[in-house]
Amino acid sequence: MAERLATTFEHPDESPGLLLWQVTNRWQAAQRAALAPLDLTHVQFVLLASLTWLVGAGGTISQRELADHAATDPMMTSQVLRTLEHKGLLQRREHPTDRRAKALVPTDEGVAVANRAIAVVEACDREFFGRLAGGTGAFVDALRGLRDN
Repeated sequence: MAERLATTFEHPDESPGLLLWQVTNRWQAAQRAALAPLDLTHVQFVLLASLTWLVGAGGTISQRELADHAATDPMMTSQVLRTLEHKGLLQRREHPTDRRAKALVPTDEGVAVANRAIAVVEACDREFFGRLAGGTGAFVDALRGLRDN
């Protein structure tokens, strides 16, 4: 007979890690479906929207800075940025202060796509997280606390 799993939980639904995994998978599926008509993956959206936000705030953004902001792996970020560049949604230009880096700039089409996508993503989030009793404020604060820990 096989041994039981040596867990401290009496039931899997007591595990915050398992629950987070399950909820994340459902949320990602909802986001994939919402973004599919725009021909964007969720990571493409995150990087394009982050770039658009950062450049709009007046910054010159390098690939490394974008990866840091989005908390993405730098190598994966590079691959996704190549795809976005190929789609005509961003450009790489000479960086004004770092000759080793490239400055990333969303194209006009990239900004337009980012703005269409943010509306879709935020509507998806409202529907998905709207089920939280008491609203999302406390949930967002808890997530921020976990991220910043």
